[in-house]
Amino acid sequence: YLLENLARILAVERSKEIGESVDILTSAKKLFVYGVGRSGLAARAFAMRMVQLGIDCYFIGETITPVVSDGDAVLIVSNTGSTMSAIQVANIARRVGAKVISVTGHRTSKLGHASNVVLLIHADEAIAQARLAPLGTLFEDATVLLLDGLVAQVMERLGQTEADMRGRHAIMV
Repeated sequence: YLLENLARILAVERSKEIGESVDILTSAKKLFVYGVGRSGLAARAFAMRMVQLGIDCYFIGETITPVVSDGDAVLIVSNTGSTMSAIQVANIARRVGAKVISVTGHRTSKLGHASNVVLLIHADEAIAQARLAPLGTLFEDATVLLLDGLVAQVMERLGQTEADMRGRHAIMV
């Protein structure tokens, strides 16, 4: 059930938005990620890979996170695109000159409007409410997969290898 629906959700054409996102991520001075709940967990997994690629990356809300400034990038994950803290982060980031990439299920949401690039992951409400994928499961799972694909694109653009990433792994495996 999950795999079938994830394949359908991820089959949507978004190569333009992926390309724009790779451009932003690889040219930013620093990268910040944000999300709440399970969206935040997906964002954290992405942040970990960005650090392993050698990108200066932080999760917004941690006590040791520096301030977002001009030339930085912010990636925000929110299915509804109406999470107030996510909208606030996007608006502040744009105000200081940072580029905002959002991963959301609603392109015309407040978060979508506050973003430079929207990576749309639209899970049909009826399917998403099914007992086999409750409470946004399809959005969250699709987000992890989409962001892992974005990692591969950034990795290629930067000329990084798995061995390079392994050398930056927290436990140096």
